[in-house]
Amino acid sequence: MILILAVVGILGVSASGPIMAATAAPALTIAFWRNAIGAAAMGTPVLLRNRAALKGLTRAELKWSGIAAAALALHFACFVTSVKLTSVAAATALVCLQAAWIALFQWTRGRRPARAIILGLGVSLLGVVAITGFDVGVSSAALTGDVLALAGGALAAIYTLAGSKARKSMSTTLYTGLCYSMASVLLLAMCLAARQPLIHLPPEAWWGIIAVTVAAQLLGHTIFNHLLATISPLVVSMMILLEIPGAALLAGYFLGETLPAGTYAGLALIIAGLAVVVLQQGRGGIKAQ
Repeated sequence: MILILAVVGILGVSASGPIMAATAAPALTIAFWRNAIGAAAMGTPVLLRNRAALKGLTRAELKWSGIAAAALALHFACFVTSVKLTSVAAATALVCLQAAWIALFQWTRGRRPARAIILGLGVSLLGVVAITGFDVGVSSAALTGDVLALAGGALAAIYTLAGSKARKSMSTTLYTGLCYSMASVLLLAMCLAARQPLIHLPPEAWWGIIAVTVAAQLLGHTIFNHLLATISPLVVSMMILLEIPGAALLAGYFLGETLPAGTYAGLALIIAGLAVVVLQQGRGGIKAQ
């Protein structure tokens, strides 16, 4: 069951890029609506069935959910901006490095990854390079975009780590409903500050927003939030690396984009590295220093 959910989640987040690229609306506006609609979809069942769950939230649950929501909103802001300044290939590769950020964050907190985990992570990152070549720009604008994409990856790591803390005692619907709600409020403020249109959009844009919400938000992000209760944040973040070849394959099929030369070799390397990490995690692959 976990494997099926992981596959659906990967397909969901992989569809995000191609759908957003085909949607005639500002990316920040899309980010707001996918969170707002996601919050309504996930939060409504909680309000209708168990309002006491909201009243019974502990300070720790509110704290970790708030940190996750802020990181998620800022992640969207950084990634969206980076795509405007640097190449999509570089932005996607750098923002998907959250697995490396999680390993680093855990290391600084006294949890030293085993050699096998470092090896698996390295193999997967070679797969990322094989697909994208890390097409880092040389202009000042492109360099700014690369830095923002890197920051977006770090923020995604914080979002995943904080979410794993919140999910220890919160249900998937309660956590995602609360997290998406708080993130949508922050994104709304960003949209208003940047004067992005929120309502006056072409009809086809709304179909794109609905599609990306269902695929990337309700299926992708929500499934990974669900898996955080049973799978380590490092493994979940490494699964998200599969978004890079997944997005390339979907864009090639639906949008007619040319696949990067190393797509299939990179996919094999990412899967191999992920397998090493999953096997090692099952043996207790992160040691306290």
